Amino acid sequence: MSDSKWQWENATAGAVAGFATVAAVHPLDVVRTRFQVDDGRVVNLPTYKNTAHAILNIARLEGLKGLYAGFFPAVLGSTVSWGLYFFFYSRAKQRYSKNRDEKLSPGLHLASAAEAGALVCFCTNPIWLVKTRLQLQNPLHQTRRYSGLYDALKTIMREEGWRALYKGIVPSLFLVSHGAVQFTAYEELRKVVVDYKAKQRKEDCKSADTDLLNSVDYAVLGGSSKIAAIILTYPFQVIRSRLQQRPTMEGIPRYMDSWHVMKATARFEGFRGFYKGITPNLLKNVPASSITFIVYENVLKLLKLGRTSD
Repeated sequence: MSDSKWQWENATAGAVAGFATVAAVHPLDVVRTRFQVDDGRVVNLPTYKNTAHAILNIARLEGLKGLYAGFFPAVLGSTVSWGLYFFFYSRAKQRYSKNRDEKLSPGLHLASAAEAGALVCFCTNPIWLVKTRLQLQNPLHQTRRYSGLYDALKTIMREEGWRALYKGIVPSLFLVSHGAVQFTAYEELRKVVVDYKAKQRKEDCKSADTDLLNSVDYAVLGGSSKIAAIILTYPFQVIRSRLQQRPTMEGIPRYMDSWHVMKATARFEGFRGFYKGITPNLLKNVPASSITFIVYENVLKLLKLGRTSD
C-alpha cells in the first residue's frame, strides 16, 4: 500500500467521522457557547439556569433554528478539521516511525498530534469564529444579524478587517494541547487494550489489532481520552469564545486580548468562570468523541476492505 493512499484513507475516515459527530450533538454546542460567554455582565444574552433549561428555552423562543444556529460552519469546520487532523497526524506518525509496524513512544504521539493540531488551527480559525458568532445570535441581539456563513465573513471583513477572522487564535493554539492529550491518551489506552486482548486470544497484536477491537472498545477509548483532554484544556475554550464575540454597535470589542479575558474572568467570576459551560461540553464531547472514533475506525476498515477486494 502506498503512503499517499494510506494518508487519504485516514483523511476520508476523519471527514466522515467529523460530520456524524456534529450532526448528533450540535444543540449542546450552542448551549455550551452561550454559557461560556455569559460573564454576568452581558445584556444581550439570555440567562439560563442549567443545560436542560437552556435547551428548552432556546427551543421555545428560537425554535429548531436556534438549536442549530451555526450548524453549517460547524459541519464545515468539523469535517475539514477532522479530515486534515487525521491526515496530518498519520503523516507525522509515519515520519517519526522507521516502519509502520514500529510502536511510537508517548512523546512522539504527542508531537504528532501537536503538529497536526497547529496546522489545522491556522486553516480553520475563521470558520470557528463565524460559528461562535452565529450561535450567540438571539432575540436580544441589538446588531444586524448575520444571515449565514458567507454574509458573516463578508460583514466581518468589511466592518473589522481580515485580522478579525483570527480572533482567538492564541487560545486556539494552546488548545492544540487538547488534541495532543486526547490522541496520546487514545493511542496509549488502545495499545493496552489490544495487548490485553491479544494475550487472551494468544494472537500477535501487531497484525491483528484492528480485528481485536470492536465498536464498544472504540467508544470507551474515545470517551475516556476526551474526558482527560477536556479537564486539562477547557479554560482555553472559554477564553477563545469570549474573544470571538461580536463587537458592540460602536465597534468596541468585549475583550481586547487573552490576558484581558483572564484578568476580567478571574476578577469577576473566579476559578469557576473558566469552567462555565463544562456540563454541556462534557455531554456533547464525550459521546461525540466515542461516535467519532467508532465511525473513523470502521470507515477506515471499509476503505481497507475495498482496496483489498480491488
